Amino acid sequence: MMCVALAREIRDGDIVFHGLASPVPMTAMKLAKALGKDFTYLNITGGVDPGWEVPAFTGSTLSSNLYQGSVATYGLDEIFDLACSGRVDISFLSFVQISQKGEINMSFVGGTYDRPKVRMPGGAGSATLTPVTKRTVIWKTKHDRKSLVEKVQFVTAKANPAKEFTVVTNLCIFRLRDGKLELDSIFPYTTIDEVKENTGWEITSTDVPVYPAPTQEELAALEKVDPNRIRYIEF
Repeated sequence: MMCVALAREIRDGDIVFHGLASPVPMTAMKLAKALGKDFTYLNITGGVDPGWEVPAFTGSTLSSNLYQGSVATYGLDEIFDLACSGRVDISFLSFVQISQKGEINMSFVGGTYDRPKVRMPGGAGSATLTPVTKRTVIWKTKHDRKSLVEKVQFVTAKANPAKEFTVVTNLCIFRLRDGKLELDSIFPYTTIDEVKENTGWEITSTDVPVYPAPTQEELAALEKVDPNRIRYIEF
Protein backbone atom coordinates (compact mmCIF):
# COMPACT_ATOMS: atom_id res chain seq x y z
CA MET A 1 0.00 0.00 0.00
CA MET A 2 2.78 2.43 0.90
CA CYS A 3 4.72 1.74 -2.30
CA VAL A 4 1.58 2.30 -4.36
CA ALA A 5 0.70 5.49 -2.45
CA LEU A 6 4.20 6.92 -2.94
CA ALA A 7 4.19 6.02 -6.63
CA ARG A 8 0.86 7.82 -7.07
CA GLU A 9 2.42 11.04 -5.73
CA ILE A 10 4.72 11.17 -8.78
CA ARG A 11 3.49 13.14 -11.78
CA ASP A 12 4.61 13.13 -15.39
CA GLY A 13 7.50 15.53 -15.89
CA ASP A 14 8.65 15.42 -12.26
CA ILE A 15 12.27 15.29 -11.11
CA VAL A 16 12.23 12.97 -8.08
CA PHE A 17 14.93 12.13 -5.53
CA HIS A 18 15.38 9.67 -2.69
CA GLY A 19 18.31 9.29 -0.31
CA LEU A 20 19.83 6.64 1.94
CA ALA A 21 18.03 3.69 3.55
CA SER A 22 15.03 4.04 1.25
CA PRO A 23 13.83 0.61 0.04
CA VAL A 24 10.16 1.68 0.01
CA PRO A 25 10.64 4.89 -2.05
CA MET A 26 13.13 3.05 -4.28
CA THR A 27 10.48 0.42 -5.01
CA ALA A 28 7.82 3.09 -5.47
CA MET A 29 9.92 4.89 -8.08
CA LYS A 30 10.55 1.66 -9.98
CA LEU A 31 6.81 0.97 -9.76
CA ALA A 32 5.94 4.39 -11.16
CA LYS A 33 8.31 3.75 -14.09
CA ALA A 34 6.73 0.34 -14.70
CA LEU A 35 3.29 1.98 -14.77
CA GLY A 36 4.46 4.29 -17.56
CA LYS A 37 4.95 7.55 -15.69
CA ASP A 38 7.37 9.86 -17.48
CA PHE A 39 9.65 11.39 -14.84
CA THR A 40 13.33 11.72 -13.99
CA TYR A 41 14.56 9.40 -11.24
CA LEU A 42 17.49 10.64 -9.12
CA ASN A 43 18.97 8.70 -6.21
CA ILE A 44 21.63 8.97 -3.53
CA THR A 45 24.00 6.70 -5.46
CA GLY A 46 24.29 9.37 -8.14
CA GLY A 47 22.39 7.72 -10.96
CA VAL A 48 19.99 9.53 -13.26
CA ASP A 49 17.25 7.20 -14.53
CA PRO A 50 19.07 3.90 -13.87
CA GLY A 51 17.60 0.76 -15.41
CA TRP A 52 14.40 0.36 -13.40
CA GLU A 53 13.61 -2.97 -15.06
CA VAL A 54 16.39 -4.72 -13.10
CA PRO A 55 14.96 -5.82 -9.72
CA ALA A 56 16.75 -4.67 -6.58
CA PHE A 57 18.81 -7.41 -4.94
CA THR A 58 19.65 -5.62 -1.68
CA GLY A 59 17.98 -3.16 0.65
CA SER A 60 20.91 -0.79 0.39
CA THR A 61 20.26 2.33 -1.67
CA LEU A 62 23.97 2.63 -2.37
CA SER A 63 24.03 -0.43 -4.62
CA SER A 64 24.90 -0.84 -8.27
CA ASN A 65 21.21 -1.42 -8.96
CA LEU A 66 20.70 2.34 -8.62
CA TYR A 67 23.65 3.23 -10.80
CA GLN A 68 23.88 0.77 -13.68
CA GLY A 69 22.16 1.82 -16.86
CA SER A 70 22.00 5.47 -15.79
CA VAL A 71 21.72 8.02 -18.57
CA ALA A 72 23.97 10.33 -16.53
CA THR A 73 25.66 10.52 -13.13
CA TYR A 74 26.22 13.33 -10.65
CA GLY A 75 27.93 14.21 -7.38
CA LEU A 76 25.91 14.47 -4.17
CA ASP A 77 26.53 18.21 -3.94
CA GLU A 78 24.71 18.64 -7.23
CA ILE A 79 21.39 17.33 -5.87
CA PHE A 80 21.44 20.10 -3.28
CA ASP A 81 22.26 22.69 -5.96
CA LEU A 82 19.43 21.35 -8.10
CA ALA A 83 16.93 21.53 -5.24
CA CYS A 84 18.05 24.99 -4.10
CA SER A 85 17.51 26.29 -7.62
CA GLY A 86 13.92 25.02 -7.53
CA ARG A 87 14.33 22.11 -9.95
CA VAL A 88 13.51 19.12 -7.72
CA ASP A 89 9.79 18.36 -7.71
CA ILE A 90 9.72 15.67 -5.01
CA SER A 91 12.15 14.62 -2.29
CA PHE A 92 11.28 11.36 -0.56
CA LEU A 93 12.50 11.73 3.04
CA SER A 94 11.81 10.09 6.39
CA PHE A 95 11.98 10.96 10.10
CA VAL A 96 12.56 9.62 13.57
CA GLN A 97 10.08 12.07 15.12
CA ILE A 98 7.59 14.45 13.52
CA SER A 99 5.11 16.91 15.03
CA GLN A 100 1.80 18.17 13.68
CA LYS A 101 3.60 21.37 12.62
CA GLY A 102 5.77 19.35 10.27
CA GLU A 103 8.83 19.64 12.52
CA ILE A 104 11.22 16.75 11.85
CA ASN A 105 13.76 15.31 14.28
CA MET A 106 16.62 13.40 12.67
CA SER A 107 19.29 14.51 15.18
CA PHE A 108 18.96 12.75 18.55
CA VAL A 109 16.57 11.13 21.03
CA GLY A 110 17.11 11.10 24.80
CA GLY A 111 19.68 13.03 26.78
CA THR A 112 20.95 16.34 25.40
CA TYR A 113 22.31 17.46 22.07
CA ASP A 114 25.89 17.18 23.36
CA ARG A 115 25.30 13.93 25.25
CA PRO A 116 22.44 12.14 23.50
CA LYS A 117 21.11 8.71 24.33
CA VAL A 118 20.82 7.97 20.62
CA ARG A 119 22.57 10.03 17.94
CA MET A 120 20.87 9.96 14.52
CA PRO A 121 22.02 10.93 11.00
CA GLY A 122 21.32 14.64 11.42
CA GLY A 123 20.10 17.22 9.01
CA ALA A 124 21.93 17.11 5.69
CA GLY A 125 19.09 15.83 3.53
CA SER A 126 16.06 16.84 5.59
CA ALA A 127 17.29 20.29 6.64
CA THR A 128 18.45 21.27 3.16
CA LEU A 129 15.84 19.65 0.94
CA THR A 130 12.61 20.10 2.93
CA PRO A 131 12.50 23.93 2.68
CA VAL A 132 13.40 24.11 -1.02
CA THR A 133 11.89 21.07 -2.75
CA LYS A 134 8.61 21.86 -4.48
CA ARG A 135 6.84 18.87 -2.86
CA THR A 136 8.18 16.87 0.06
CA VAL A 137 6.84 13.37 0.64
CA ILE A 138 7.74 11.87 4.00
CA TRP A 139 7.35 8.16 4.63
CA LYS A 140 7.37 6.13 7.83
CA THR A 141 6.69 2.40 7.97
CA LYS A 142 5.78 2.34 11.67
CA HIS A 143 3.05 4.74 12.73
CA ASP A 144 3.17 5.09 16.54
CA ARG A 145 3.24 7.66 19.33
CA LYS A 146 7.04 7.48 19.59
CA SER A 147 7.34 8.75 16.03
CA LEU A 148 4.32 11.02 15.54
CA VAL A 149 4.69 13.18 18.62
CA GLU A 150 3.12 16.29 20.11
CA LYS A 151 6.58 17.91 20.38
CA VAL A 152 9.87 16.78 18.84
CA GLN A 153 12.95 16.78 21.04
CA PHE A 154 15.00 18.65 18.42
CA VAL A 155 13.94 20.41 15.21
CA THR A 156 16.30 19.20 12.51
CA ALA A 157 14.05 20.50 9.74
CA LYS A 158 10.60 22.01 9.33
CA ALA A 159 7.99 21.89 6.60
CA ASN A 160 7.64 24.99 4.47
CA PRO A 161 3.93 25.93 4.75
CA ALA A 162 4.12 27.52 1.31
CA LYS A 163 5.00 24.18 -0.30
CA GLU A 164 3.24 20.82 -0.53
CA PHE A 165 4.19 18.51 2.34
CA THR A 166 2.78 14.99 2.64
CA VAL A 167 3.34 12.25 5.21
CA VAL A 168 2.64 8.64 4.23
CA THR A 169 2.66 6.04 7.01
CA ASN A 170 1.62 2.40 7.12
CA LEU A 171 -1.84 3.54 8.31
CA CYS A 172 -2.73 6.75 6.51
CA ILE A 173 -1.78 9.94 4.69
CA PHE A 174 -1.42 13.39 6.25
CA ARG A 175 -1.13 16.63 4.26
CA LEU A 176 0.03 20.01 5.53
CA ARG A 177 -2.79 22.56 5.58
CA ASP A 178 -2.51 26.00 7.20
CA GLY A 179 0.73 24.99 8.88
CA LYS A 180 -0.59 21.76 10.41
CA LEU A 181 -0.63 18.12 9.34
CA GLU A 182 -4.24 17.11 8.80
CA LEU A 183 -5.48 13.58 8.26
CA ASP A 184 -6.20 13.34 4.52
CA SER A 185 -7.17 9.68 4.13
CA ILE A 186 -6.84 6.31 5.82
CA PHE A 187 -5.78 3.07 4.19
CA PRO A 188 -8.42 0.41 3.48
CA TYR A 189 -7.22 -1.94 6.22
CA THR A 190 -7.29 0.54 9.14
CA THR A 191 -9.72 2.85 10.97
CA ILE A 192 -9.75 6.45 12.18
CA ASP A 193 -9.72 5.16 15.75
CA GLU A 194 -6.53 3.15 15.12
CA VAL A 195 -4.85 6.21 13.59
CA LYS A 196 -5.92 8.38 16.55
CA GLU A 197 -4.71 5.80 19.04
CA ASN A 198 -1.25 5.71 17.47
CA THR A 199 -0.76 9.47 16.90
CA GLY A 200 0.80 11.73 19.54
CA TRP A 201 -1.27 14.79 18.68
CA GLU A 202 -5.05 15.16 18.78
CA ILE A 203 -6.93 14.26 15.63
CA THR A 204 -10.41 15.79 15.60
CA SER A 205 -11.49 14.54 12.16
CA THR A 206 -14.50 12.24 12.20
CA ASP A 207 -15.19 11.76 8.49
CA VAL A 208 -12.04 10.89 6.55
CA PRO A 209 -12.08 9.21 3.13
CA VAL A 210 -10.62 5.75 2.60
CA TYR A 211 -7.65 5.81 0.23
CA PRO A 212 -8.19 3.76 -2.96
CA ALA A 213 -6.77 0.25 -2.68
CA PRO A 214 -4.05 -0.87 -5.12
CA THR A 215 -5.35 -1.92 -8.52
CA GLN A 216 -4.53 -5.28 -10.08
CA GLU A 217 -2.31 -3.43 -12.57
CA GLU A 218 -0.37 -1.78 -9.75
CA LEU A 219 0.03 -5.05 -7.84
CA ALA A 220 1.24 -6.89 -10.93
CA ALA A 221 3.74 -4.12 -11.71
CA LEU A 222 4.93 -4.14 -8.10
CA GLU A 223 5.71 -7.85 -8.25
CA LYS A 224 7.51 -7.32 -11.55
CA VAL A 225 9.85 -4.62 -10.23
CA ASP A 226 10.34 -6.14 -6.77
CA PRO A 227 10.16 -9.95 -6.99
CA ASN A 228 12.73 -10.20 -4.18
CA ARG A 229 10.38 -8.33 -1.81
CA ILE A 230 13.05 -5.78 -0.89
CA ARG A 231 10.25 -3.42 0.11
CA TYR A 232 9.53 -5.51 3.21
CA ILE A 233 12.96 -4.83 4.73
CA GLU A 234 11.65 -1.62 6.31
CA PHE A 235 8.79 -3.38 8.12
